[in-house]
Amino acid sequence: MVKLYIESVKLKLKSQLEYRLSFILTFISQIGVFFTYYFMTVALFQRFDNIKGFTLYEVLLCFSIIHFGFAFNETFFRGVDKFDKFIIDGSLDRLLVRPRGVLYQVICSEMDFVKVARIIQSLIIFFIAISHLNIEWNIINILLIIAMFLSSIVLFFGIFLLMASYCFITIHGLEVRNLLTDGGKQMAQYPIGIFRKGFIFIFTFIIPYASVNYYPLLYLLGKSHNILHLLSPLLIIIYLIPCFISFKIGLKHYSSTGS
Repeated sequence: MVKLYIESVKLKLKSQLEYRLSFILTFISQIGVFFTYYFMTVALFQRFDNIKGFTLYEVLLCFSIIHFGFAFNETFFRGVDKFDKFIIDGSLDRLLVRPRGVLYQVICSEMDFVKVARIIQSLIIFFIAISHLNIEWNIINILLIIAMFLSSIVLFFGIFLLMASYCFITIHGLEVRNLLTDGGKQMAQYPIGIFRKGFIFIFTFIIPYASVNYYPLLYLLGKSHNILHLLSPLLIIIYLIPCFISFKIGLKHYSSTGS
């Protein structure tokens, strides 16, 4: 399966590079859009020294991790994000009669390599942020940072799965998808603790953005020594379970487009 996925990556990249000028211009536009978010954050701190005790570079660390996970999913799991089109054009019917799993085929079918620009930019901002922070570099903190990046990827993959499940009911993804992905991303690029308690509850227990980059950040920066904050990225694995179950239920009750 891994070999087949690698071949799919090669084919998708080759097909997108067929129109190189278009690819390059779109790639550059992604850089411009991403840095707009970055400069807005920096501009905010030209006015204020901190936001509820969080400095610019602490916020940028949150920013880089959440945007990395989103960009990674848009690059390599774009098919899950665009699942509604498989239902609308009848492609899902064909996937169901093939020997490979439906989700695996969906993942292999759509990739968007221009979003690699955002992955690179996220990593650049991450290294800028940690170079200005006084972090104690030990094995625990290194593993914690890796867990934060991985949990960011898993979180957005889970949200994409939930939205794919939602498409079995509504067909079209509608704006709920953007509310949970783009809207949630815009909020989670700041430490969740700066918002009101209602938002903290939602983004901790319903859509666990806080487990990706807020609670681990508190431990990483020495603002907290709570072991639960250290282990909070692992909660994303638990969150992923109902996401898979909802997709399986939707797939089980799918009745075809009749095409």
